[in-house]
Amino acid sequence: MGMDKKIKKKTWTSKRILMVIGVIAIIGLSVYAFVFMDVRSTLNVEKEKITISTVEESTFQEFIQENGIVQPIQTIYLDAIEGGVVEEVYIESGVNVEKGDTILTLANSTLQLNVLRQTSTIYDQINQTRNSRLNIEQNTLNLKQQLAGAQNQLNINRAEFLRQKKLYERNRGLVSEQTFLEAKENYNYQKKRYDLLYEVFKQDSIKANRQIQQIDQSLDRMQQSLEGVQQMLDRLVVKAPISGQLSTIELNQGQSISNSERIGQVDILDDYKVRVGIDEYHLSRITTGLKGSFSFAGNTHNLTITKVYPVINEGQFEVDMEFIGEAPDGLRRGQTLRIRLELGESSDAILLSRGGFYQTTGGNWVFVLNEDGTKAVRRNIRLGRQNPEYFEVVSGLQAGDRVITSGYDTFGNNEVLVLD
Repeated sequence: MGMDKKIKKKTWTSKRILMVIGVIAIIGLSVYAFVFMDVRSTLNVEKEKITISTVEESTFQEFIQENGIVQPIQTIYLDAIEGGVVEEVYIESGVNVEKGDTILTLANSTLQLNVLRQTSTIYDQINQTRNSRLNIEQNTLNLKQQLAGAQNQLNINRAEFLRQKKLYERNRGLVSEQTFLEAKENYNYQKKRYDLLYEVFKQDSIKANRQIQQIDQSLDRMQQSLEGVQQMLDRLVVKAPISGQLSTIELNQGQSISNSERIGQVDILDDYKVRVGIDEYHLSRITTGLKGSFSFAGNTHNLTITKVYPVINEGQFEVDMEFIGEAPDGLRRGQTLRIRLELGESSDAILLSRGGFYQTTGGNWVFVLNEDGTKAVRRNIRLGRQNPEYFEVVSGLQAGDRVITSGYDTFGNNEVLVLD
């Protein structure tokens, strides 16, 4: 019986070869796709529904836009210093007044009685003080008279003493020694009396001068007090503090006005200023001297900040801006202007137009178009300063790049946009 011949099994069959080729092809395609194909998530977008802006290099000016109200260049308010009842209104609201014109008068019986009492008291004090001054002057006059009398008696006794002395020394028989000694004693007495009166007069004069000076100062103060009390009645007469246009609340005869109540104002209408409200966020950067501008009647007009009011009310503070040059014709009090307020010096920068993209990306990335404009690819960027028109680009973009600046809400998390 012949032995069966062992058949050697083929290692590479057609089937196995085909399988290996298929695996290699799949691996090759995968490598190709990984290396050469764009596997990033994409989204088709209609080009007509987006806004595309070109990055440019230009002058950047940081500014904000705020509303301003046209106001008279100067306003003086009218407050009732003393309260009272309207006695008579002389000038109505809206009329131009001259400085010093009487606008209205008030009546206040309590104030008037108080003024009368104070006036009477001060007059009594003045009279008493003047009487004290008169008594001092009278006393000084009496001392002067006594001193003059003493001096006269001293002169008589001196002459008598010298005459008796001369006779006594020439011939003692002509004058007795007793007569001579009496003349001498009288002279010495009168001299001591005069010296004493003179010392009293001198001390009294020093004291009297000081007292009179104090009395005169007191009289001056009393006179000033008297004038001040009398001026209290003048406060019941409201006069125009400056020349200008008068604006008042409704005033009627018999109407009660409270103490310190604001009853109106006088505006100088020769020129205007603009009162601008600014968000408190900018307070630290706002100073006098900053410039602003606005368009009116087809022309641009410039202003500068002249006063900053740092008090914050409802998230805003205010500044006054005055015109550089003359105010444009046609402005009206109370008119609203849109002010472009510059926050610093201008400088060259890479600029990107503002748009809705910022709400989604926070300025950290944008979609940038390729050269032929068929795709837009997500790119990280960094933005700096901004104004209502542009962002300053710090990095990530260069002049000439085209960027989608409209909103990104419908783009999801896709990294590439295919523009149809």
